[in-house]
Amino acid sequence: MRFLFALLLTLSTAAAAMAERRVALIVADDDYRLVRPLANPVNDGEAMEAALKKLGFEVVVETNRDLRRMRRALDDFREDAKGADVALVYFSGHGVEISGDNRLLPVDADASSLDALKRTSLPLEEVREAVAATAKVGLIVLDACRSDPFTASAGEGRGATALAKNVSDKVRPGLGRIGKAENTLFAFSAAPGETAADGSGQNSPFTAALAKYLGTDGLEIRSVLTLVQQEVYDLTRGKQLPYVESGLPQLFFAASTREQLPERERLLLAMAEVTPQMRDEVERIASDADMPLAPLYGALISADASHLSAKSLNARLREAADAFVKVRSEMKVLGASDPQVSALRQQAQEQLSLGAFNAARVKLAEAAGIDSVSRKALKANFASRTLSEAATRFLSGGAARADLNYAAAIKDYEAVLALYGEAGPSALKPDDFDRQIRTQDELGKLYTTVGNITAAGRAFEALRANLEQRSRQETDPGVRRDLAISHTKLGNIRMAQGDLPAALQNYQTARAMLHDLISADPGRLEWFSDLAMNDDKIGDVLVTNGDLAGASQVYQESLSIKKVLAENDPERADLQRDLTISYDEIARLARAAGQLDDAHAAFEESLTIRLALAEKAPDDAQRQRDVSVSHDTIGDLKRERGDPVGALAAYREGLVIVERLLSRDPDNTELKRDLSVGNTKIGNALKDQEDWPAALASYQQGLAQARQLADGDPGNTEWQRDLSVSLEKVAGVLAIQGDRKGALKLYLDSFVIVDRLAKLDPANLDWQRDLSITLSEIGMLKVKQRDIKGARQAFQDSLEIRQQLAQSDPDNATWQRDLVVAMIDYSQVAKNPKAVLSEALEMTLELDRSGRLAPRYKFMIKFLKDRLARVK
Repeated sequence: MRFLFALLLTLSTAAAAMAERRVALIVADDDYRLVRPLANPVNDGEAMEAALKKLGFEVVVETNRDLRRMRRALDDFREDAKGADVALVYFSGHGVEISGDNRLLPVDADASSLDALKRTSLPLEEVREAVAATAKVGLIVLDACRSDPFTASAGEGRGATALAKNVSDKVRPGLGRIGKAENTLFAFSAAPGETAADGSGQNSPFTAALAKYLGTDGLEIRSVLTLVQQEVYDLTRGKQLPYVESGLPQLFFAASTREQLPERERLLLAMAEVTPQMRDEVERIASDADMPLAPLYGALISADASHLSAKSLNARLREAADAFVKVRSEMKVLGASDPQVSALRQQAQEQLSLGAFNAARVKLAEAAGIDSVSRKALKANFASRTLSEAATRFLSGGAARADLNYAAAIKDYEAVLALYGEAGPSALKPDDFDRQIRTQDELGKLYTTVGNITAAGRAFEALRANLEQRSRQETDPGVRRDLAISHTKLGNIRMAQGDLPAALQNYQTARAMLHDLISADPGRLEWFSDLAMNDDKIGDVLVTNGDLAGASQVYQESLSIKKVLAENDPERADLQRDLTISYDEIARLARAAGQLDDAHAAFEESLTIRLALAEKAPDDAQRQRDVSVSHDTIGDLKRERGDPVGALAAYREGLVIVERLLSRDPDNTELKRDLSVGNTKIGNALKDQEDWPAALASYQQGLAQARQLADGDPGNTEWQRDLSVSLEKVAGVLAIQGDRKGALKLYLDSFVIVDRLAKLDPANLDWQRDLSITLSEIGMLKVKQRDIKGARQAFQDSLEIRQQLAQSDPDNATWQRDLVVAMIDYSQVAKNPKAVLSEALEMTLELDRSGRLAPRYKFMIKFLKDRLARVK
């Protein structure tokens, strides 16, 4: 079929018309006597007749024929058209598959039994034979899989007699695959075995698209058919996708290129290149948002998604869907005093629904231009025209937002604010005030997305000031709530800028406002959700500041709120997932403080919820991945408690899930990273059991996977850090096995990475800790190579970093233990090793007395005592 239309277009020139003879037979049946009648086949036949005649075909049309007259029409076509260059047969009506045999139903088809149906229907093979005997190139177009003919009609009761139960399973209300036939192309209106829509208008979706694109200039045949397929797919919201089987030689091409096509057609062609997995994702998101498919495909194709993980891409598509729904709603209710402006906005809405974002924005620009000219020419209308232009620019920004065209959206939204500034506060009506606030909010979000944090801060500060003024003028508690959220958004910006005191102040201001609102009206559950989110932000700041006790307190408050919300609406999966996030935060804090029992209990609570969510939606990749993450965190805790066997089992459970997900989505970089980390964690557990060959094999697997990701995106700091960790894991085992030279090379390779990261962001304490670990390992190898000077320098550098970390947070048990390890390392080259080891022992005993020394590390007490006893 893809070659069909290029052929037709190539033949549509005058010269081709004289050189080629093209013939077509159209058979259209809708007035069925014994099976459900149809509404549109005869209309479809007429549409195809007109389209084919424009392309120079000799066309014969047969409507509502019984089986005898259908066969006679085929015989006449074979005889009259013999020797033609191109022969096309188009059938519109009912079609079925009987035990693998495709059959077309004439108007006298009898479905009372299987034998009767076979006897009164036309095998598709007879059509193929007639076409093959008629011309060199055969084209068979079948809009013949229309909704189940054996279902009773809705209005007039002219349903088919039911087939006998023992034979009905052999009949499928749709056509099956043909298999390529030489020099013949089959085009089906729906996929094999699927039914197609009859259409709610004058034509079926398939024939409407076929007639629309059949005469498109400048397209080769495959592209024209692609337009037909994707138009039907889009307009039926993914329920119907035409299907083609071609045995035509690839002979027909057009001279023009795809870029010359209108935006809608370019989108349809690009839609065909999207993977089936991504189609499923787009259809799911469009269904959730109750929106057409095309705008989402437009956003998907416009955005540079090559570097995004599946999770990030899903978030982008949901962002586009949300923007589309908002701008569509705004377009429906927003009026204009100028009928020309209203008409252009309506046309823009139609283009937007087709995914033609640029065309929509062109219409909106025309509308804005009318208001702009009018407000400058007629000063009396200045205020109203300015506000009308601002509203149109706001719609244009929403259209760009739905297309994920951030730069265009920012430009439009900035224009909106400038126009409101020209109009002045006194001219703004309530709707304009609301639109101004939404514009400031959208600008803040957009500037955050594109990484312009300073501009985002300005937008959110303007939003806060605007809401502050409104809260003084209005008693609506919703305005006060919006003001609180604006403080939260400002806090996020301050966090991104590294201004933790300012961020904390914003978050605490928001918290106080939300507490006041809840006290006045405790029935507003959404305000509780806002408070929980804000508490999480405060906890994040406190953790960064090293205040683990304070962070634990606010995380616990957040958890309490989330429990109430989840209990109030137990069917909402997002509320259940929010609970797991709080449990994980609490568990990590408890683990950092050395409270391993509390950490284990919280991690188990999180896992229990995630398993229940995953069981309800086994095909939901995110829920399955959440379970794998829980297994990993529990495995880490088991290792820390001295249970490497239990840890290994947990890690392997998590890895099995990741491997299964990756087999379904092999290009997902997030899952690839999970695979690398999972293999590394398994290597850790095997190393704990001193199974060195198995540990090395797992580490090397993880390293290969980490290197592939890091090489693919050198700017991704997370992947670079993963690579350094994997290098050191392999190096550690090589050192144990005696390959010190190989181990040192890998540690030095890692040092290049961690040193660069540590200098890139000195405030990132995790990266500073990484650097200290690498330096320590390099020092150990240099000791073994008797490079005492090099070892001393490496140990000193490592010790200085760990002293700074330990002093910054005395309650962080991990950093205190790290300092002890650094002292032990340094004692090997220190001038007074006894003093260094004595201090390390005292610190270890204090950790043990306060319950912050994990069981796995209790050996350190005896180790230090023994080492001290040997020091002179």
